[in-house]
Amino acid sequence: MRRRTFLTALPASVAFSGAVWHEAVASVSAGDSPYGPLGAPDANGMALPAGFTGRVIARSGHSVGGTLWHPAPDGGACFADGTGWIYVSNSEVPLVGGASAIRFRADGSIERAYRILSGTNLNCAGGATPWNTWLSCEEIFRGRVHETDPYGARAAQPRPAMGRFKHEAAACDPDHRVIYLTEDESDGCFYRFTPTTWGELSSGRLEVLCGDGVPWREVPDPTPGVLARQTRHQVPEARHFNGGEGCHYAAGVCYFTAKGDRKVWAYDTARQTVTAIYDGTGTLDGVDNITGQKGDLYVAEDGGNMEINIITPDGVVAPIMRLDGQARSEITGPAFSPDGTRLYFSSQRGTSGETAGTGGITYEVTGPFRR
Repeated sequence: MRRRTFLTALPASVAFSGAVWHEAVASVSAGDSPYGPLGAPDANGMALPAGFTGRVIARSGHSVGGTLWHPAPDGGACFADGTGWIYVSNSEVPLVGGASAIRFRADGSIERAYRILSGTNLNCAGGATPWNTWLSCEEIFRGRVHETDPYGARAAQPRPAMGRFKHEAAACDPDHRVIYLTEDESDGCFYRFTPTTWGELSSGRLEVLCGDGVPWREVPDPTPGVLARQTRHQVPEARHFNGGEGCHYAAGVCYFTAKGDRKVWAYDTARQTVTAIYDGTGTLDGVDNITGQKGDLYVAEDGGNMEINIITPDGVVAPIMRLDGQARSEITGPAFSPDGTRLYFSSQRGTSGETAGTGGITYEVTGPFRR
């Protein structure tokens, strides 16, 4: 079993959701996780701490709420819906891609499911907006961001002003009225999009993170042609990250992961600086999708031990869930229900490990999460 670790030492000025990171200390046992050690795997192969329970809510190619659940479930988010809620999930397959939604009643039972986006390409991660839409991102060359309606009432709209590149994830910053974007390339960039009008994404300014002094520069051509210089190469001063993955904004900081160096980064919006809060040398492996709640981060693994790890404000890194028997898959789409008591996520390829993602499984974990 993996050992729980602490983060490497960081400047005291690095904020984490209103808290302050403490300096690293020596590793200790996994039992010191805020939720305690993981127990034995349940009937679904899910190992959880005491007091937590899990269930399967959908399987790729099987009917859920009257709809066939899509293959290769990836990025996801939850949205309030009256007394219930909605979980949205992308489909990371070529040409048909898109996204689907599951609507839950107040007691957690499934009311129905439906498609909210179709005919797109390799929809990987994305992000929720403060105005209750889902930004579904295409992880392809010159990919687009599509703004979708989780409630299924309005047609999805492409948002080319947010850039044409190999999109991964998006995180909205309502404090500064910008949206941060990651790029899944070995020399990918970290972007921010400033809409002309907050809440309307048809136009705006796309910038790329650069070095200190002048941290952001505008991308001259956000929608380059096939043979034109791509966005990540248009600004010579641009800072590059190896395989940008998930991102999450909270309390003045945008956290994002890079799979190439296994790091979790923190962009401090006040100081306009970037610091690695997890340096890739601990127990957390294959950093990918990321979400947060009340000062804690939850990072899903692409491979590794097939775990979701918590990163706490005082620097603890520990698994809070592990899937057994799915070593050829990856964990995707972690998202909390609006009340913070349920965590949703998927195993993209399940026990089959098929690259087409037909074995995908979507789960729900219920328990005393810190909230």
